[in-house]
Amino acid sequence: MTTPDVTEPRVHRPTMSTWWWTKKRSYFVFVMRELSSFFIAWFVAFLLVLVAAVGRGDAAYQDFLDWAAAPWMVAINLIAFAFLVLHVVTWFSLTPKAMDVRIRGEKAPAAVIIASQYVGLAVVSAFVLWLVTR
Repeated sequence: MTTPDVTEPRVHRPTMSTWWWTKKRSYFVFVMRELSSFFIAWFVAFLLVLVAAVGRGDAAYQDFLDWAAAPWMVAINLIAFAFLVLHVVTWFSLTPKAMDVRIRGEKAPAAVIIASQYVGLAVVSAFVLWLVTR
């Protein structure tokens, strides 16, 4: 009688590139959207620093404006703004899939839900612009 060979179990470990998410557009957009959250946090921090500077007086506010006008800061804010736009567009596009909006018992078309968000954004932006420039 022979004894079977005892072998160690082999585990299959597929190799995956670090850049797997660049191979397909939907994966790329997903990762960029997740990354955009960092820039949203950046803008929140930036605005909090602005509010703090305004609260400390004219000299602090002027120092903030000088700091914010530095070329590297403008570059960071432009990149952050691009990610902010990506975040808004992908968020608005996702909303009809996440919400079941009904109008008179009928499911609202996705285009209506998305368009209403852009209208709301335009109204709020116009109000803020009026508030700041009056």
